[in-house]
Amino acid sequence: MKDVVIIGGGPSGLMAAVASASHGASVLLLDKGSKLGRKLAISGGGRCNVTNRVDAAEIIKHIPGNGRFMYSPFSIFNNEDIIAFFEGLNIPLKEEDNGRMFPVNDKAIEVVRALLNKIRSLNVEIRTKTEVADIHYTEDAVSAVELTDGELIQAKNVIVAVGGMSVPYTGSTGDGYPWAKKAGHTITDLYPTEVPITMSDSFIHTKELQGLSLRDVQLSVIDPKKGKLIKAHRGDMIFTHFGVSGPIGLRCSQYVIKAKKKHDVSSVPMEIDLFVDENEETLFQRLNKVIQSEPKKAVKNALSGFAPERLMPILLKNASIDGMTVCTELGHDKIRALAKAMKHIELTATGTLSIEKAFVTGGGVSVKEVYPKRMESKMKQGLFFCGEVMDLHGYTGGYNITVAFSTGYTAGKAAAERCAVEGNEVVQ
Repeated sequence: MKDVVIIGGGPSGLMAAVASASHGASVLLLDKGSKLGRKLAISGGGRCNVTNRVDAAEIIKHIPGNGRFMYSPFSIFNNEDIIAFFEGLNIPLKEEDNGRMFPVNDKAIEVVRALLNKIRSLNVEIRTKTEVADIHYTEDAVSAVELTDGELIQAKNVIVAVGGMSVPYTGSTGDGYPWAKKAGHTITDLYPTEVPITMSDSFIHTKELQGLSLRDVQLSVIDPKKGKLIKAHRGDMIFTHFGVSGPIGLRCSQYVIKAKKKHDVSSVPMEIDLFVDENEETLFQRLNKVIQSEPKKAVKNALSGFAPERLMPILLKNASIDGMTVCTELGHDKIRALAKAMKHIELTATGTLSIEKAFVTGGGVSVKEVYPKRMESKMKQGLFFCGEVMDLHGYTGGYNITVAFSTGYTAGKAAAERCAVEGNEVVQ
């Protein structure tokens, strides 16, 4: 019998193995794939954004899915602990924009290799190509793990670290939800987050903007019933052949899904603000100055470079301006209309790509049913959850992997300590 059996060799499972073994437990790590750390190896575009260096409160702001739950795991193992851990494995890190932390050599595979070497040095037993069929429980505790070949592995503690349903080729195919339900846990609604948004606008379907990147703009999700702002994110985005993507597109995606469900609608309005730091009046004055300085030019030529060239025809159309109109013929009302069009580029979101195409899964094992300082189930003793299988999700930028490492370490440490307490025959 093993002290701790960990199911899943992703970021949370690997860190759980380190924590459990470091605290004296005998550990068995099971993964159905042929390689461990597959999701870690592709994170950060193959560079591995291991965490984010902003303070805990700021990290929690970037975890819209139950971020406050993370205060307790962060008290055990936080982003600074993650940085110290990897640098202790001779993986020097560097800080990039917005606090993102990467290995100096930009090689995710080196991070994975160092983590696996650490696990092996702690004598963790590793079994790949080993698929779990079920988890067995007594009335009040975990008892064993059953493999698909029928083998039964007795376990004092089981840590479920199998991920959600996103990026399924890395092994995240929703395996953990039935095991959690069997233990009496609630699985909150699953949905894709950090995923490209699909749109029905004509200029999207004609692909005239496909591949166009916008820098430092604001993308907003609007309430389809009340017309009020739901959420806005500032940063970079890109138009695709089906809608929008890029950092702020991904961050807005979950709010599109939630608005569609809440209001039972087929589409949700969105807006792009090209000039976030200017109000319409200031923008009008700047446009007017440019137009007055080029009285004999056609409007579209006079405004060349004012906004992305491929976007200008759409902006002029939205302001009901013929691009060939000579500047002297353009009244203030039209210029104001153009300023408004640049501040409010209207989009119609129909949804997102599927959960399998998402970077992160929203929903999962309810955090209300897990002790946050131990990541242990409130339903079954010795059952632990960590990482994306739980109803925890953050934005891209090192936040999700921070959640995975923090909850994984917390679960692993608590499982090992539970064994130590049992070994000393102390009543919990």
